[in-house]
Amino acid sequence: MPHTSDARIRLRKTSGYDLTMSESKAFISGCKGLSLTDEEKAFFAGERPWGFILFGRNIGEAQQIADLVAEMRESIGNPHALVLIDQEGGRVQRIRPPLLPQYPNGAAIGEIYRRDREEGLRAAWLMSRLHAFDLTRFGITVDCLPVLDVPIEGSSEVIGNRAYGFDPHAVAEIGKAAAEGLKAGGMLPIMKHMPGHGRAFVDSHHKLPVVDVSLDLLERSDFVPFRAMKDELMAMSAHIVFTAVDAENPVTTSARAVDEVIRGRIGFDGLLMSDDVSMNALAGDIETRARGIFDAGLDLVLHCHGIMDEMLAVAKVAPVLAGDALRRTMAAEAGFRVADASDEQALREEFAGLFAVS
Repeated sequence: MPHTSDARIRLRKTSGYDLTMSESKAFISGCKGLSLTDEEKAFFAGERPWGFILFGRNIGEAQQIADLVAEMRESIGNPHALVLIDQEGGRVQRIRPPLLPQYPNGAAIGEIYRRDREEGLRAAWLMSRLHAFDLTRFGITVDCLPVLDVPIEGSSEVIGNRAYGFDPHAVAEIGKAAAEGLKAGGMLPIMKHMPGHGRAFVDSHHKLPVVDVSLDLLERSDFVPFRAMKDELMAMSAHIVFTAVDAENPVTTSARAVDEVIRGRIGFDGLLMSDDVSMNALAGDIETRARGIFDAGLDLVLHCHGIMDEMLAVAKVAPVLAGDALRRTMAAEAGFRVADASDEQALREEFAGLFAVS
């Protein structure tokens, strides 16, 4: 159990929250800016999210990032709380030059793989291992990759060149290599967006994608990479309707999709978190959305925007972790490896031979 910190004792005196020792609640939260406000510190101390996530609005300079990460952990009295970021490369890279190199997107990895399979897998491993060198210096412990979505021609650019390619078996191989690179560097990956977002013709940040194809086709394509990586510890759900599974609800709020597809056909028994609950593919207010996510059987709600009213709504319905959700979060917490002894400069030079990294 986390230790009570001096910061939590101070917050007990200045906030209305009962800060007696309690277990974590089943959500991950962002924050609004470059450092925590007093309101955010009191909220986190009282509601105890299981983990945190960083976005571009939280990125200033190197010491500031490390200080913010430390503040987040101090606010809940847990020096080992997981801190997530989307650091894929390409257009989804939260920490950019001049702080960190600009890395290529997933499609560029896939292009090397199509020319030379072994070289492509090495490129995927190298980029993730370099992400781990970069991110662990700030205290960040989880990178939301690999992107295992398999796009089709004409689908929304919300995935687009973030994907490794159009062949699900290639995506699976590259995704495995990318995940292994992170783990070799002492981090953990989160697969996304289970069980596949590649067929979406609209951006789920704004509208609800509906996919009307057979379950057999999904089995032979979209589900393949996730099934190949079903033993990973964490995954993020897709805000997408598959009419062959549940015509009424997106995967994120569909008990049928979670039970029959993710836990059943794919066989994933790891920690399943939602994609951002604020995305407009989901219907209703934030409290309604969060309740639907838990009712569907997901383990955690992810809230990214740092909007306090929404954070309060998520926390209101988020249970204290228990049962399978507790088991899965504990497995993730125990899943970190000691970073290998790789020579960072040598890996950067090898990577530079494959990609021009500015």
